[in-house]
Amino acid sequence: MATPTQWIQGARPRTLPNAIAPVVVGVGAALRLDDITWWKAALALVVSLALIIGVNFANDYSDGIRGTDDDRVGPMRLVGSGAATPGAVKTAAFACFGIAAVCGLVLAVTTAWWLVVVGAVCIAGAWFYTGGKRPYGYIGLGEVAVFVFFGLVAVLGTQYVTVDRVDWVGLLCAIAVGSYSTAVLVVNNLRDIPTDSESGKITLAVRLGDTGTRRFFVELLVVPVVVTVALAFATPWALLGLVSLPLSYLAAKPVRAGALGPGLIPSLGATGQAMLAWSVLTAAGLILGA
Repeated sequence: MATPTQWIQGARPRTLPNAIAPVVVGVGAALRLDDITWWKAALALVVSLALIIGVNFANDYSDGIRGTDDDRVGPMRLVGSGAATPGAVKTAAFACFGIAAVCGLVLAVTTAWWLVVVGAVCIAGAWFYTGGKRPYGYIGLGEVAVFVFFGLVAVLGTQYVTVDRVDWVGLLCAIAVGSYSTAVLVVNNLRDIPTDSESGKITLAVRLGDTGTRRFFVELLVVPVVVTVALAFATPWALLGLVSLPLSYLAAKPVRAGALGPGLIPSLGATGQAMLAWSVLTAAGLILGA
């Protein structure tokens, strides 16, 4: 039986900024337009958190039964380490998906029924990332999914359910957060290139190679800077987002220095911190400029 601490580690708390950041900046973009429905914002946060914890457990289960995590470098995996049974981890994943589905259904009923379809696609995307017979995460499409689900859908979805519309500011914020979220996955897969190659998990990092992946990571961190400058046309207060630049520098430093394996773990945390800081600062700027 896995201990509570091991279950928490298996949920991968370092990835939680990927769920919190899009809701924070989505609320900021919404408040720029109008007063928001706060309970809907709270439910959107629950949906986002439940989905990312669910996908982490789902990946743990699917990679574990395939043997992908047998020689893993980085945070422990419950199935791969033998700390928990595959069945228990799979149940935890679907419990999280269930919470997301219930909360999402409430949002759909009170906002727009077509959101049910969006929610179903999100849950399917979370499971089939590494689950099923042909997981798309094993053919290099994981980064696309992260950009779409934890960038475009999460930010614009939050803005839409809280004020019933979206705008170009929300879209730019979604692109920035999507880039940060993708960067988190890219540096994670950069670290795992050797083991993923051996196990047949052909991620985008495996396709791009070491040098190309490092370049792509840095490019993704540049996108929010460009977005911040563009958001200044909505309000100069949006430039507060640039205060997060030192965190992006810290995230990029090990990658640019050629760090390998455990040496890349600090970049994971720093990228998540940069994303969350940018989202909070940008949301504050948008609210101040409203």
